[in-house]
Amino acid sequence: MKKVAIITGAANGIGRRMTMDFIGAGYTVAAIDFDKEGLEKLAGRYEENELACFFGDIGEKEVLESFDRWFRERFDRVDALINNACKSRGGLKNCSYDDFNYVLRVGVTAQFYLTQLLTDMFAKGSSIVNISSTRAMMSQANTESYTATKGAVTALTHAMAVTLSGKARVNAISPGWIDTGAYQKEESYEPEYADGDTLQHPSGIVGEPSDISQLALYLCSDAAKFINGQNIAVDGGMTKLMIYHADHGWTYDPKTEE
Repeated sequence: MKKVAIITGAANGIGRRMTMDFIGAGYTVAAIDFDKEGLEKLAGRYEENELACFFGDIGEKEVLESFDRWFRERFDRVDALINNACKSRGGLKNCSYDDFNYVLRVGVTAQFYLTQLLTDMFAKGSSIVNISSTRAMMSQANTESYTATKGAVTALTHAMAVTLSGKARVNAISPGWIDTGAYQKEESYEPEYADGDTLQHPSGIVGEPSDISQLALYLCSDAAKFINGQNIAVDGGMTKLMIYHADHGWTYDPKTEE
């Protein structure tokens, strides 16, 4: 029997690559995204028994409940739930009350509620992977909506791991700079990096979506059976590198700051 994975935010970026890699690993993927065009373009590559698509905004409670009903009509189990979808609408300078709460609904509440709806569907040995971010640990200015959401995802992960003990393992992945350009609707993309783009990463490279999808596959495998409640940063070591003025090739000129 083929394993079944649910992937949210599957139409583009990391979610798109994860959908491709999970199908390649033998899963049937139930994908959800509000980008109908992007998801339909991806679906055109696969057979119906490989990829099933549901279109909707997971920031809405009714959409999650509709997805739950749709899923139960087609499948009898969940082996992997990848809570990937998220949005950003800025921060203190430009994010409204409603926008802030919408980002939380998409990035946190949906992860919680979808997991709650599907708890009785988790198969033996099943796994949940929540996509957090290194922005839960470090920030740029005016990113409060996204940063707060990812901080909540990290905390939600270890809480769910304890609650679902014996039912499903729950882990989080925190991507750093992942270049998703090649996994958008228009795939004619060639990356161009400055020396500083790679220099800031101890690994000497910028990340790509497969760096996240391959870890997600591992976390959903029996090989990771003793990994639970963890948040794993995949950032080329960037969050571990201290950078001071005139250090590691970097200089800071406050006159150029707004």
